[in-house]
Amino acid sequence: MTNHETTHEAAATEGQETTNQTFPFTAIVDQEEMKRALVLNAINPDIGGVLIRGERGTAKSTAVRALADVLPDHEVVSDCPYGCPPDDYERMCSECRERVDTGEELPTRTQPMRVVDLPLNASEDRVVGSIDLERAVQEGERQFEPGILAESNRNILYVDEVNLLDDHIVDVLLDAAAMGENIVEREGVSFRHPAEFILVGTMNPEEGDLRPQLLDRFGLVVDVAGVNEVDDRVEISQRRAAFDADPDEFRAEYAGAQRELRADIVTAEERLPDVTLDDAIARLIAGMNIELDVDGHRGDITLRRAARTLAAFEGDSEVSARTVRRVARMSLEHRLQRLPFEEEEQDVMSVFHEVRRELGLED
Repeated sequence: MTNHETTHEAAATEGQETTNQTFPFTAIVDQEEMKRALVLNAINPDIGGVLIRGERGTAKSTAVRALADVLPDHEVVSDCPYGCPPDDYERMCSECRERVDTGEELPTRTQPMRVVDLPLNASEDRVVGSIDLERAVQEGERQFEPGILAESNRNILYVDEVNLLDDHIVDVLLDAAAMGENIVEREGVSFRHPAEFILVGTMNPEEGDLRPQLLDRFGLVVDVAGVNEVDDRVEISQRRAAFDADPDEFRAEYAGAQRELRADIVTAEERLPDVTLDDAIARLIAGMNIELDVDGHRGDITLRRAARTLAAFEGDSEVSARTVRRVARMSLEHRLQRLPFEEEEQDVMSVFHEVRRELGLED
């Protein structure tokens, strides 16, 4: 494992990260595609999360934990276990809605987004929450004990070594991420609460892969490798040494870049609804999915969302073929069919250029 990863991960062990312990997101050397995928999901969680695959020492965990530090703070109902938004009735839990309906003024506070870790040994009840069935039967009251999904609402849910997590738990996470809510049903008693989170998984493919059915449900997948340029490796070790020697001074050095990225994310969120995607680009996206033989429509939908979000982040009012090209691989490559004994795999970039030329689009 390289120093670049071990230092940052050691600083954030056991969920005890503080501002001074977090390596700055903007100080991570190289790994541009990974950082882009994380930022796009931060701007638009509807993309569907990101899975980062790579060998040990490629700054996967470092980047995930650093992401929260460049995200804007948000206002929450201070006594709500789900951190409901006090100004958005539709995204509130049932308890907060009832309080609003009775005319109560909800107490609020502003808090930063957090990275919520999901342990590999977590039980289903720990993840989704549990219902006190005895109390429900005897007293007619639904007593719900919130789980990790409740804690993750409006935050980042991080699963390291997601490929080692029980497939059923992964399925539960992906269902909640897709629906934006968590539904718990036990013996005829049900409870639901909002569960809007940015799902991020990391894994080392050498330790096994996810089933294709689960892999397809991640919005974006990025494969990362170690840095092989001499200058970059020197820069990584130098930044590691500087951070280790004085974290406060190192973070101060990148404070301006951190604030600038946070402002860009906020601006992109505001700009996103107005970004257009014309018919020619829609045909490019559909044509690529057809040529690549991607099952279903998740590929089309995800690529559209990712392209619009990247355009918003870069200040463009409409999606271009170039924008599509820059998010095509992370949106589609993990959805390609892998046939037994197939000698050649479909190449996303080759298909992009082929379909683009057929449509007469400029890159």
